[in-house]
Amino acid sequence: MFLSKVPPFSRLQLLALICAGTLSACAVGPDFKQPEAPNTSSYTETTLSKKLTTAPGVPGGSEQEFIEGADIEAQWWELYKSPELDALIKKALVQNPNLGAADAALRSAQENVNAQIGGQYFPAVGLGGAATRQLQPSAIYGLPYGSDTYNLFNTSVNVTYKLDVFGGARRTVESARAQAEYQQFQLEGAYLSLTANIVTGAIREAALRAQMQATEEILKAQTNLAEVTEKQLKIGTVNKVDLTSQLTLVATSKVDLFTYERNLAFARNQLAVYTGELPSNANITKFDLSNLHLPAQLPLSVPSSLVRQRPDVRAAESMIKSTNALVGVATANLLPQFNITGAIGSAALTSANLFGPNAALWSIGGGIFQPLFQGGQLLAQRRGAIANYEQAVYQYQATVLKAFQEVADALRALETGAQALKAASEAEQFAYETLDLVQQQYKLGTASYLAVLYYQNLYQQAKVKSVAAQATRFSDTAALFAALGGGWWNRSGPAFKPKDMANKDQNETSGNN
Repeated sequence: MFLSKVPPFSRLQLLALICAGTLSACAVGPDFKQPEAPNTSSYTETTLSKKLTTAPGVPGGSEQEFIEGADIEAQWWELYKSPELDALIKKALVQNPNLGAADAALRSAQENVNAQIGGQYFPAVGLGGAATRQLQPSAIYGLPYGSDTYNLFNTSVNVTYKLDVFGGARRTVESARAQAEYQQFQLEGAYLSLTANIVTGAIREAALRAQMQATEEILKAQTNLAEVTEKQLKIGTVNKVDLTSQLTLVATSKVDLFTYERNLAFARNQLAVYTGELPSNANITKFDLSNLHLPAQLPLSVPSSLVRQRPDVRAAESMIKSTNALVGVATANLLPQFNITGAIGSAALTSANLFGPNAALWSIGGGIFQPLFQGGQLLAQRRGAIANYEQAVYQYQATVLKAFQEVADALRALETGAQALKAASEAEQFAYETLDLVQQQYKLGTASYLAVLYYQNLYQQAKVKSVAAQATRFSDTAALFAALGGGWWNRSGPAFKPKDMANKDQNETSGNN
């Protein structure tokens, strides 16, 4: 045989060459093909106006226009020009536990890639040694007398390698890399969700504070009118029903005020949790809508680029890549498996002679295994892998549809929200002027109490709706930035910098195993 004529150390070198050669062989199973972007040039059913309706003098009513094809800044929330908001997000990006968990999942997946490369691509090499003392009866050698007691020492280097003839190992590594990509985009998705939630949470906090302040002002006016009504009741110019009706209105406004206080506390507690703090220790800044600036320019990515920008779409694509590779793994399992083993070492009866010239030993061998019948297990596994791939494709399609829907929703919300804010601000102004006139007429006795009651309710509703419309303009802007992907591709540095864990040194081990 050819191998019998090759020196021992050259045999190990030959084994290494065979191992490297198999890596260039073909891999069974389908090769991954990146899904094509949807064939569309628009997000919405009808054409959008490039400039949105304005409401001068009102928070959130400044001019905005869409810039088609413009890129998105990585720190897009800085466009609101709020130092308090920037500080809150920076704190959250360091302390948020969900972001930290996503980063740890990514690092785990990356290490799994390294593990798969080491386990699939390279031979397993091990060093072994043993010392035994044993009794051997001479009869086993056909001798009629005695037995021998002796020591045996041996040491060897063993090599085992599975030839990747059909690419099962490469497909396994390919799947692991895709899983790491999936976790990378999961981290980016967590980063985007966290920053967008903090922005909208701060806007909600500011809106609730403004609505509560408006309700307090309305309650004060209602209380003053109730006092006037009570005085008029004493002199007989109104009846008891007028007073009780006004007091009912005062009590109702107090209920609304308590509701705003509760929701405001909930919003602040949520912001505290986003920053990784306990609500009692967070010391969250009080936000004000009048201190927020509406971004004047809104980037509008071309539809074909959306699938490359959205972290959830990229994650779904990575899942297709992973399941596609696993189809190749399942296919390779149906085909012959080739193995090569080798060993080189020494054996002697005494430790002093263990490394002597006459103690050397070596072995090299190869094997092949072709599955014939395993109860349909391998075929079922391959069919299951194909079904998992099809599932990933459908989930990708659903994710893409959702992405385009969210962008379309955000665009329409911005358009109608701008129009609604203008109408709401005008309604508030007219309601206030009308209420002021009617209250003056009522004090002079030229207007009925029912008219005052009616216009008080009208103004209260208009004021609260106006504040809500202002907050909606800010929130819809944040929703568009998030729906377009948030500009993570322009960020320098990682999404999360993990802190050193207390027990990290216990988990670190040396070596190349």
